[in-house]
Amino acid sequence: MSDSWSATSSRRRGGPLDVAVVGGGMVGAAAALSLAKAGFSVALVDAREPAAWNASDEVDLRVVGLAPSSVVLLDRLGVWGAIRDARACGYERMLVWDAENGATVDFDAADEGRDVLGYIVENNLVQAMLWDALDDAGVRRIVPAQVVGYGERDDRAQLELADGQFISARIVVAADGADSPLRAMVGIGTHGRDYAQRGVVAHVQTARPHERTAWQRFLPSGPLAFLPLADGRCSIVWTLPEPEAARIMALDDDAFRDALGVASDFRLGPVLSVSRRAAFPLRLKLADRYASGRLVLLGDAAHAVHPLAGQGVNLGLRDVAELRDTLVAARDAGRDIAAPHVLRRYARRRNSADGLDAWSFDALGRIYAWQAGPLVAARGLGVRLVNGLVPLKRKLARHAAGL
Repeated sequence: MSDSWSATSSRRRGGPLDVAVVGGGMVGAAAALSLAKAGFSVALVDAREPAAWNASDEVDLRVVGLAPSSVVLLDRLGVWGAIRDARACGYERMLVWDAENGATVDFDAADEGRDVLGYIVENNLVQAMLWDALDDAGVRRIVPAQVVGYGERDDRAQLELADGQFISARIVVAADGADSPLRAMVGIGTHGRDYAQRGVVAHVQTARPHERTAWQRFLPSGPLAFLPLADGRCSIVWTLPEPEAARIMALDDDAFRDALGVASDFRLGPVLSVSRRAAFPLRLKLADRYASGRLVLLGDAAHAVHPLAGQGVNLGLRDVAELRDTLVAARDAGRDIAAPHVLRRYARRRNSADGLDAWSFDALGRIYAWQAGPLVAARGLGVRLVNGLVPLKRKLARHAAGL
């Protein structure tokens, strides 16, 4: 049952909370759970609770490729075992190839001394397991709630809710998405660009097994990924210019399967069946700064990136780990966890790391969009060199893994 906390009731129970997290998606829920387990008093504020996950439900169209760093975090939070046992597919290889010149990069977990490179898991499964763990960790769930105002006093931040109540906390964490209302309330701007593309997603059954491999083909129109699912199907993410995405979405299932087979070069054979489809706009949006007063940003509120590298949620979960470590270090040293220099330390570290990754993904997309003959040839040469340089390829794999 959800708690509803006003400023008055917070004072009566010993003053403001340590942290109020706004936004209960995967990253926000992980932040609330992580900070509560670290000994902070935490509330999680959201418009609604996620639906309960059920194994009999159809596989969620939204999936995430969890890197080893994310698995480590979820394991420390006590939820990874339930996620893994419910419906997660470990992938052992990642094969990336260029449609224009055939150049290929092949990553193999065995080369890294690991069993898997990562796991493909449904977003709603991860979110549901995190929410299920909140009560035992002492997180106060304030749901349903809509934040309509933000203010600060000397010793706390204050959230105003649509129902007239107030929440007080030493720190407020904005994990409320790429269009973060909280980010706008404190005047943090963003930069980036609209890709004028959409990611078409669906689940498909192919004639050949996915071999616990993540397949990605770079086409002139954008990347196409086949990601292995635990039920033997693949989740596809097909990046297309918006007009082409609209055309593909309008095809009937038979025509869609044929187009998808051609686009994938039939690497897994013909596409035998397809689920319902969806499409979402792609953009790069980076916050100008990650902290303002007593408020910090993490997840998509701080950085929305291109999905071609599958790193969006992993970057958000690394934000969570960095914020937890920063606040724990300050507390254990007897410092104010909400001191400007403490929050700036988190902001500086993650802004630098996230920005580097985000612009690297952007550059990779631009490079694969080259279509002039000499540039395509140069790209192929570069890819083949990377695939042949084992130390460099291993370094790239470890960076993607968050190790």
